[in-house]
Amino acid sequence: MEKINTTKKFSFSILDKFILKQVLGATLVCLILFIIVWIAPETLFKIVKRLLTHEYDAYDAIRKFILEIPKILAKAIPVGILLGSIFTFDKLSKNSELAILRGIGLSFNRIMMPVIIFGVVLSFFCYIVNDKLVPISCFKLGESEGGGSHFVYIVESKDKTPKQNIIVSNFTPTDIFDVTVMNFSKEKYTDATTFESIIFAPSAKKQDDCWMLKDALIYTIDEDGIYKKVKREKFYPILQDAKQANEVYDLMLNKTRKERVFTNHQISKYTKLLKKANFSDEYRYFKAKLYQRYLHPLTCILFAIIGCMLGFAPPRSQRLIGFTIAVGIIFGYYITLPFFDLLAQKDILSPFIAASFPMMIFIATIFILKKAKDL
Repeated sequence: MEKINTTKKFSFSILDKFILKQVLGATLVCLILFIIVWIAPETLFKIVKRLLTHEYDAYDAIRKFILEIPKILAKAIPVGILLGSIFTFDKLSKNSELAILRGIGLSFNRIMMPVIIFGVVLSFFCYIVNDKLVPISCFKLGESEGGGSHFVYIVESKDKTPKQNIIVSNFTPTDIFDVTVMNFSKEKYTDATTFESIIFAPSAKKQDDCWMLKDALIYTIDEDGIYKKVKREKFYPILQDAKQANEVYDLMLNKTRKERVFTNHQISKYTKLLKKANFSDEYRYFKAKLYQRYLHPLTCILFAIIGCMLGFAPPRSQRLIGFTIAVGIIFGYYITLPFFDLLAQKDILSPFIAASFPMMIFIATIFILKKAKDL
């Protein structure tokens, strides 16, 4: 028999391979069950309904189902390692194997080391799923196109005073409809904002160096706020700076896109645009989401540790408590994420604090469990 190393230096033994094999199997089962439970109520129902009404053929239905999995997998991986580690250590406790291992001098930290290493591997995989696989699946599902209604952008002069107000009523990835441009007057008043002209156009196109309004109707306004001249231009350019034209167009399209369609690099780039455009609420929201992209994979490691601790119990103790606490942690985590996003968006918490607060709670939970279970 291979001798188990009880020193601080870690090396894989037969015991480590046995525990890792048990956790791996239990985690895979939990992942599959979580994906089925998550996808069944709504997504699977829609797929089956469209398959029966011949909107989808068998290929489309299977493709749709497969492309939905990455979006769930990113959430399922931490859940899988939490429940898998609980099940494994609960089984070891029930069979008195943990008590024997501790009796021969192995610390609890040493026993759960292969599970922690497995959690580190899963954290990297979870990061890749969020950063690469989810945006790809969203793109193939057509969720990355963008489009919507009511976009407002204020063009500022060098001294940060409003120069032009652009309002778009409807837009698609290729077309812009019902554009209103209000050019602010250079005259400054303390009690009112005045305009020197207002432009209406039924449509517009983004070109390389500007936005080109089509069939623009231009109302020139005098100092008293009365229309003094009306003329029509077949083509009328606005945002006549290539960089600015592209940035405003990106802001408009991304306005209706969900966070999951972006890679980490794209979110980082988009947050910079939001900050530059003074879209404060959206900036704080996406900044919190960017931090979450880096912090969420760490839950795999924290959940692995929590699962081992919850699974550890005397052979005749109540087994349901650990699993109940785990389910509470899972629901508490995913249900409160939108709440913390809102706190960041409303500037109640900083984006980093809002994103990292659940991690702080999990770390505190580990210390509480360690002390309560005398580990």
